[in-house]
Amino acid sequence: MFPHESEKVMAAPQSNPPRLLPSGDSAITVEFSKNIDEVANLRVLALDRALAGEPIAGVTETVPTYRSLLVHYDPVKISFDALGVKLTALAQKPAPSAAKARRWRIPVTYGGEHGIDLEDVAKALRTTPDDIVARHVAGDYRVAMIGFTPGWSYLSGLDQSLHLSRRQNPRVMTPSGTISIGGVQTGVQCLAGPSGWHLLGRTPVRTYQFHRDPIFLLEPGDRVTFSPIDAKTFAEQDRAAEAGEIVAELMPS
Repeated sequence: MFPHESEKVMAAPQSNPPRLLPSGDSAITVEFSKNIDEVANLRVLALDRALAGEPIAGVTETVPTYRSLLVHYDPVKISFDALGVKLTALAQKPAPSAAKARRWRIPVTYGGEHGIDLEDVAKALRTTPDDIVARHVAGDYRVAMIGFTPGWSYLSGLDQSLHLSRRQNPRVMTPSGTISIGGVQTGVQCLAGPSGWHLLGRTPVRTYQFHRDPIFLLEPGDRVTFSPIDAKTFAEQDRAAEAGEIVAELMPS
């Protein structure tokens, strides 16, 4: 497995207790907000770390999202009510001010056949494609969650000047490795699939690759920056990545 680099991260602020919502007969959704919220996401990841550090008997798996943590459990070993009390107490504990995180630099080819929406995005935001790329590359992003399809990484931290409503007509299929924006987010799409986001470019990086160790490259809490590459470099790195090489750069802390 790839080693983790230590890096200071913002402490998750403590506030009102979360809502506990039953999800079937063997899972609880611990909800910190009803909206996409940076503060809520920090609390989600803090609770996920706390559960890893202080396991609760009967909990079998946790799934962090932007604003909630899905906690799977064995109802034979612990009841919904008993688990809810423990989760609420754990969520209210002071969160650590530092946690293990990693910082990745991900190469991207912007525009052209790899980013077919770049020019339209520039027109919609009344600027130039080069300016859109510059703003996107300048961002310092955090992996808020992984979801939708394997390796699909939702990133918070998109500059407000790049906020743009999603497409009115989602596409049935978009390419693997797409780097896109939608609403207040940007993201890394690993596998080909449907999307209603705006396609700015593509990366050769595989955030999910079943035959590679690690299978999943990015984790919630990781930091991400993007660096532009030309089409030739993309093709070279794409071949290397297909063979299992990690072409993203792990930056020093």
